[in-house]
Amino acid sequence: MRIDKNQLKYILFLDIETVPQKKNFEELSDIEKKLWENKTAYQRKEEFTPEEFYDRAGILAEFGKIVCISVGFFQITNTKREFRIKSFVGEEPTILKEFKALVEKYFSHTNNLFCAHNGKEFDFPYIARRMIINSIPLPDKLDLQSKKPWEVPYLDTLELWKFGDRKNYTSLDLLTHTLGVPSPKNDIDGSQVAQVFYEEANGIERIKTYCEKDVLALVQVFLRLSTLPILEEKEVLFV
Repeated sequence: MRIDKNQLKYILFLDIETVPQKKNFEELSDIEKKLWENKTAYQRKEEFTPEEFYDRAGILAEFGKIVCISVGFFQITNTKREFRIKSFVGEEPTILKEFKALVEKYFSHTNNLFCAHNGKEFDFPYIARRMIINSIPLPDKLDLQSKKPWEVPYLDTLELWKFGDRKNYTSLDLLTHTLGVPSPKNDIDGSQVAQVFYEEANGIERIKTYCEKDVLALVQVFLRLSTLPILEEKEVLFV
């Protein structure tokens, strides 16, 4: 893949953090419990009960919700390169509306692209589904119904690393290590996000920091895959 350094300014890098809509399985209504049981039957098989499997509810848009969206974008001049990272937190409808406003104001041009790790399977469709659930009209970049396959404006570092190997999955952490990318040290991982969100008074700040670090890792991996110099600390600005 070849991306000219001047094309970087057209890409919106992003990551999302999600949690179950309810803290515990017991808080679901009877119909929600049955729907969860049916939805997860194949994944659970006979190894887990629906209740035991509920800690994974955050990864399903029908049973989860977004608590943070972090984005990163380049500002490039003849003399410097700057990567700005911004996060949206709060109530989910507010997060989605603010994200949509940014997209429509700055990243709605035909040349603009979204980039995430495993974004095609998770981040992009999850955001779109949660917007529909919250009665928020989709921005054009997320509305794929009228787009041809070659018009889909998504880049996915997982897909780029596969090189056509459809069965291969590589985590962002493994990819940063493999490519020699400095990986920001996190005090939590993805499996702890729901617990931090529901049990810590100011947990969202820890989640926000974790999400922003993933965006930074994402862009560094993308730059390595594009054979471009990775970012130096002085080039990263949190806004």
